[in-house]
This record gives sequence, structure tokens and C-alpha cells, in this order.
Amino acid sequence: MAIKKHGKKYLEVSKLLEVEKLYEPKEAVELLKKLNYVKFDPTVEVHMKLGVDPRHADQMVRGVAMLPAGTGKEVKVLVFAQGEKVSEAETAGADFVGLDDLIKQIEGDWLGFDVAIATPDVMGKVGRLGKKLGPRGLMPSPKAGTITFDLAKTIREVKAGRVEFKVDKTALLHIPAGKLSFSEDSLMSNITSVIDAVVRARPSGAKGTYVKSVVLTSTMSPSIHLDIPTALALKP
Repeated sequence: MAIKKHGKKYLEVSKLLEVEKLYEPKEAVELLKKLNYVKFDPTVEVHMKLGVDPRHADQMVRGVAMLPAGTGKEVKVLVFAQGEKVSEAETAGADFVGLDDLIKQIEGDWLGFDVAIATPDVMGKVGRLGKKLGPRGLMPSPKAGTITFDLAKTIREVKAGRVEFKVDKTALLHIPAGKLSFSEDSLMSNITSVIDAVVRARPSGAKGTYVKSVVLTSTMSPSIHLDIPTALALKP
């Protein structure tokens, strides 16, 4: 197996990081900005290792977090709807609205959107897209709040900075929390919202230590491990 080698710039900024140290969130955000060496605006992510076994239904962790400062990117929203709900979705700012026509395009491998929302009455048709959309995390679902008749509210939330999260089979979460160009206060409010949402999503079957690690990183940067009690004490 090839060992991943890091470049000179990565190794240079890594010297600013105390590997064994667990950082307080505010200190970590300040450091994350100093660790940046890329020429684009990186995405900041919160990675969390959870003490759950996702193979058991009562230990599945899934939910949504509202980022007060937004995601920092334009979110393309697709809505599956029919009848009067079509105009409601269009008025609320959905980028693509339809049903049979959109299903046909997606079956032809078109995926030019970031979030899909559907009204409950059309899921009989949309359901057949599970194999296309499911593996990519794009399938509308009641747990994520993307199967709903309240299209206007959901579209507004998604556009404003609503992110979905779902634990993977190794009990890890990877959740975007904005762009590195955001102010430290904006990043702190987003990170706080993400951690709080995960804590509130604790499933009934979770026993023992729920959050085992919290890591802050940005695209291509070294990872900063947070002090867990301090991170979990953050409240929106």
C-alpha cells in the first residue's frame, strides 16, 4: 500500500500544530486559519467519531444542523412535486421543479443539484430513484426533513444553510461548517450548531461514551483535535 506523502507547504504549516494537544474550539478556529496554505477558499469540516454501531437501527445517527452563517456556497435545490405545490416550490426559490421529467433526467445520470426535496404524495414515483440517489446522500427522506408538504420553509432553510448528516458504517460523521474565509465568530456559531445538532441526535440505543472525538479541519489542512468536554459544552 502506498503511503500518502504530504507536500512542503503542508509540512511547513503542520509545525504550528501541537500533535498531542486537545484544543479549545475558539483556539482551534484561530489556528485553522493559520494552517491554510491553499489559494482557494477551503471548506471547514467537523469530523466526529461516535460510540455507536450503525448496523443497529437504534444506534443510527442522522439529522440536520442549521448553520447560522450559512454554508458559503450556492445550494442547488431540486423539488419533486405536482399540482399547486409546483408553483409554491418555484416561488420559494427552488432551482428545479417537476416530477416525471426530472425522474427521467436523473435516470439518465443527470445530478446537477445538491439537495432533493419531495412532497409525500409523489414518493411512489420518486422511490425508484433510490439506487441512483441513495448512495450519494441525495434521496429525500423523512428523517432529514426532505419529504414534506411545507416546501417554502424547507427550501428557505436549505438555501440559508441547512446541512444533513448521517453516520457512516465506521461510526464517523463528516459535516461541513462553512468556509475558512468566514469570520472566527461566524465559524464558531456554525461549529456550535453542528456539534449541538449531533448531541441532540443521540439515538436511544447509544450506550456509554457517545462522542469519542471531535476534529476540526479544512480542505487539505492538518486536523486539529478538540477538547471534547469544551466542545460539547458549546450551546447555540
